[in-house]
Amino acid sequence: MNQSFIDRLKNAPPVAFYAIASIGVLFLAGVVWYSISGYSSLEQEKINILTDLREAREKNYDLFQQNIDQREVINSFQGQIQNISSTVGNLEKLSQTDEELLRKYSKIYFLNENYVPAKLAEIPEEYRYKDSTNYLIHADVWPYLEKLLKAAHKDDIDLLTASAFRSFDTQASLKAGYKVTYGAGTANQFSADQGYSEHQLGTSLDFTTSKVGGNFSDFKDDPAYDWLLSNAYKYGFVLSYPKDNTYYKFEPWHWRFVGVALADFLHKENKYFYDLDQRQIDPYLIKLFD
Repeated sequence: MNQSFIDRLKNAPPVAFYAIASIGVLFLAGVVWYSISGYSSLEQEKINILTDLREAREKNYDLFQQNIDQREVINSFQGQIQNISSTVGNLEKLSQTDEELLRKYSKIYFLNENYVPAKLAEIPEEYRYKDSTNYLIHADVWPYLEKLLKAAHKDDIDLLTASAFRSFDTQASLKAGYKVTYGAGTANQFSADQGYSEHQLGTSLDFTTSKVGGNFSDFKDDPAYDWLLSNAYKYGFVLSYPKDNTYYKFEPWHWRFVGVALADFLHKENKYFYDLDQRQIDPYLIKLFD
């Protein structure tokens, strides 16, 4: 009875041994099958998870791409809206800006006898020559002129205004007086007929100094003239009739406001207002008072 299981197995008939061995083999096979089956299930689950992740990633990419496309469409619309708004703003601005202010009038275009700037401002007495009688300037030009005059005085330049806005009738009377004094031929060389004068626009003026006074021909030799040549464009003013112009004799005292943008362009290009065609000048109208 105390014989061990192994001893009994050794003494057992071959049939019993084979039966036991078969049971062991089946048991091991079951263990192996279970292990393989479990491993396969894990692998399949892993594959399924990876497949789900890939599909989710692809879906997210599609959504991301759709978002980019939508943003591009929105940006495109915003750009169009901004362009439309800018265009509308420019048109409104142009509609409120007198197109006559950048016209080439000297012996070319006639300005209606009833034309008067929409608003005029009075140049303060401290900036006027003592015998000045025409001391009104276009109200939108005055801030630029004031800055110019203050800058000149800061640089110890005794710059004064002698004549600014002149109406159609004032110009007619002035021209008639010149014809009597100098003769029609001479008067036509330095004075415009009524309706052709830049002064009627209210954006042009004649400068002088206490020393020069009414002897405008001496202005070219005064430091004030050199100062204007170097600085006037910064404030939107240009010399209308330089040497060798085809309209009038050289008028170093006569300057016109054309806006800082155009004045700066003319200065850099070493050109004058009447060197340009009207179609080259017109685009600057919208920038006139910027």
